Amino acid sequence: MKNVPMRTCVICRKVSEKRDLLRIVRVPEGGMQVDPTGKMNGRGAYICRSGECLKNVKDMKKLANALSVQADNESLEELMQEIQIKFGKNNRQGE
Repeated sequence: MKNVPMRTCVICRKVSEKRDLLRIVRVPEGGMQVDPTGKMNGRGAYICRSGECLKNVKDMKKLANALSVQADNESLEELMQEIQIKFGKNNRQGE
């Protein structure tokens, strides 16, 4: 039997298979970036792909805290928009 990697969403704390979650990585410049492959170098945090966990900037601050990143509201909103565009319900990739 194959071992399936499990990860926890930093927003809702739900445990799911790694492939069902979206990985966000802390980049060396001090920001955050979406990791669609799940293999980028750096500290990562996982969130639900459904987008339900990212309804407001308050949730994004939980993500920034998990990655130990100092992020302002503007950069958090940009990341949230990028996630919604790339992985919104109408454009779910990798499934």
